[in-house]
Parts: sequence; C-alpha cells; structure tokens
Amino acid sequence: MQEKNIAVFVDYDNIEIGVKSTLSREFSVGVVLDALKERGQIVAKFAYANWSRQEGATRQMAENAVQMVQRIPSPRGDKNGADINLALDALEMAFTHAHVNAFAIVSGDSDFVPLVNKLKEYGKTVFIVGGKAFTSTILQQNCHEFVSYESLLDDRPVATPVREAREPREQREQREQRPQRESKLPFIKDPHRDREREREPKRDAAEHKEKQRQRPAPLDLSQAMPLVERALEVLERRNVQPQLGLLKSTMLQLSPAFNERAYGAHSFSEFVERMKASDYVKVTGSGGRYIIERKSGSVQEIPPAKPEDTLPPLRDVLETHRLDMEEGMPAESLENWFGEEIEGFDLKRYGFQSFAEFLNFAQDRLVVRVEPSEDHGLTVYLGAEFYPPAPPPAPVRQEDEEEDDGPQPIVRGQPSFLEPDAKPVSPRARKKRAPSTVDGNKAPAPRKRAAAPRRKPTE
Repeated sequence: MQEKNIAVFVDYDNIEIGVKSTLSREFSVGVVLDALKERGQIVAKFAYANWSRQEGATRQMAENAVQMVQRIPSPRGDKNGADINLALDALEMAFTHAHVNAFAIVSGDSDFVPLVNKLKEYGKTVFIVGGKAFTSTILQQNCHEFVSYESLLDDRPVATPVREAREPREQREQREQRPQRESKLPFIKDPHRDREREREPKRDAAEHKEKQRQRPAPLDLSQAMPLVERALEVLERRNVQPQLGLLKSTMLQLSPAFNERAYGAHSFSEFVERMKASDYVKVTGSGGRYIIERKSGSVQEIPPAKPEDTLPPLRDVLETHRLDMEEGMPAESLENWFGEEIEGFDLKRYGFQSFAEFLNFAQDRLVVRVEPSEDHGLTVYLGAEFYPPAPPPAPVRQEDEEEDDGPQPIVRGQPSFLEPDAKPVSPRARKKRAPSTVDGNKAPAPRKRAAAPRRKPTE
C-alpha cells in the first residue's frame, strides 16, 4: 500500500469556536496532528485565521510548526474569505505537488463539500477532522474518513481551573442537611447565607461545563452491528477473507464517520475483541491476523433504530414551545423540555452520544438552526421548515386580461383603439369638418351635394 503524504489545512476560526461551544475546551492542534500521524506522514501544515485576534493560539501553532496564513477581513466583511483561501491553496497543492496524495481538512463547515469532491476526483484521500456535534453530517459522509475530535480526548476528566473551584458536592449536601442556625436578630441578614445563595447558579453552571468537558459516554456495541454485518456481506461477495484491517477499511467505505472510540475501544482490534466477547461475531486466528466471520443468528431480530426517527418528537417539542423558540433558546433548555415531554427517549439508541450531536443532525435536516457561541454554548432557533416560503401568486388568465370593462368615451376626430375601423383624420380634413361659430352661435352644417341621376343604358 502506498504511503500517504498528508497536507493539513486548518480552518481555525471554525474549529476553535466549535470545540469551545460544544465541549467547553480549548482547541489543541497537537492532538489533531498526532492522530493524523497514525494515518500517514504529514508533509505540510497550514492554518487560516485573523491571527491578530488569536494571540493565545499562535504559540501552539509555532510549537507544532504550523504555517499561519493571515486573513485580514475587508471593511465590508468577508465571512467566507478564509474558506476560499483554504480551498484555493489546497487545489493548487493538488495540481503542483504530485507527491501529496492525502489532504486533511480540520473544519466542520459544509462549505468544503465541493472541495472534498474535487480532491476525490483527482484521486486524493481526504480526511475530515471535526467534532461530531458541530461538523455537518454531509461533510462526514462524503470524505474517506472522518476523525471526530471527541474521540481524541482523554478518558480522564479535565481538571477544573482554580477560578471555578467550588465546594465538593458531598460536603455541600451535608451542610445543607444540617439545621440552620438562626440569627439572634431576625431583621439582620445573614451575610454568609446570602453569599451561599449567590454562588448556587455559578456552581450549577460550573458543573454543566465540567460535564461538557468530559468525554461523551460510549455507545452500545449493538449499534455497530448493522455496519459490521453489511461490511462482512460485502467481503463475502468479493470472496475475500475478512481480516482485521480489511474489515475496518470496508466499514469506512460504507460509513466514513465510523470510529471505534465511540464504542469505548482504543483500537480496532480491541473493538473486535469486545464484539467477540459479546457473542456478536466469530473470531479466529492470532498474532494480529484475525479472521472475522458472521455468527449464525447474530443479526438482530429487532431492526435498528434510525436517526431520522428522532425528528418527529423533536418537531412536536418545538411546536409546543414555538413562541419561546422564536428568539432562540439555549440548548440546555431545549434538552430539558425534550426529556420532560418525551418520556423514556434515549438518544444513544439512535447513535447519538450527546444532545449537541443530535441538534447537529437536526440542523442538516432544516428542523433547527444552531448558532455556536464561545460564552453561551449553543443557541437553538427554529429551522427553515417552520418558515415555509410564501406560495407563488396565482397565474392571471388571458381571458381576464382581455376582459372588456365597458364602452369608453370617444372623442370625435381622435383615433381610438376601441374603433378598429377608425382611420386617422388629417388636420386639413379636421378643419373642414369642424363647425364654425358666428357670434357664439353654432353655424349650420354644410349641405350635401345632390347625387347626379343615373343614366339608363341605351338599348
């Protein structure tokens, strides 16, 4: 197999705000580069942003030898300026550097779909690196392999910064259960109690941020069985032994968004071992040369749940709270409504590891519109399907246009389109036909000349 020489292109503004709004983390380019090194040799690294506003990120770019391409927005604004510059540089490298046979685009913007398709036309392998909660599902399914940023996070929870340090939950619950000591003077406020009440919202917000920082809970192995079954069927039709590496490459061809880390495995071999332990597949061989076979009766009797089945209940919740959603609502509020009104609904059963990932899927189906923010997380608005375009005006019939509105006044001596036989009258004839007046009295009309008698024909 030919070694992959990878050129990395980072849309920093997109990936940075996406990671902050969905995972409450700082984007680390080193983590992305380490993951790409497992797939080939990195030969070029570029990152696009307005670096004058990203002073904190320039250091990690310099430490990882990433070439920073400066983007200065025009006075009128150029929202897609970095996207256009990145696409042009990637295509130029595809034309001028024949040894570069793989491209990694670190972004979640669906605007790069045409670039991905064009690079694939020229025989290049395309990797997309982004979060599953903010990368367009269209972009995930049209590359060769999608590397989710969530799968690159450590399993251990991130240490809470000092500025967000708070009292442990156990101590706080014990303190709340103890009887409160009343003040001797009831009209005097207890400053300690007031400070504790003010800190409660901040603690809840900090707890939510820590929950976001943690790696999403893994999916059940049964969720991967339909894809595994389909890949094994493809290999059987090709009369090829389903070895370990061949099985994964086939699964990636069928679903580029597949990642074994989403199921709690650190490698594909560990993923297969877990499938074997769960009695889903039959594995033979050793020393890394595993042969994976389907097990009789391993196909689930109950058909797997489809992600599209989650959209009808979401529409019901949005319709119920339509007035509240008009101005946009935090994703946390919508998640709470969804959990209260749709009882027993488990998003993991449909392949979603987080509610933000579910919203990202619904956004591509025009059910919602999600706007990320570095400070407030995700804000959700009603999607385009709740605002259908106005129906086109009814066509006007030709009979209605030609309908006569009644007789029109006719001015004597003037041509009119209502008189098809009328002929224009010359000024000289009009002068002869116009009656003359004498002392304000109307002159008599001129007499007509009598016609000459006809002659009888001579016999």
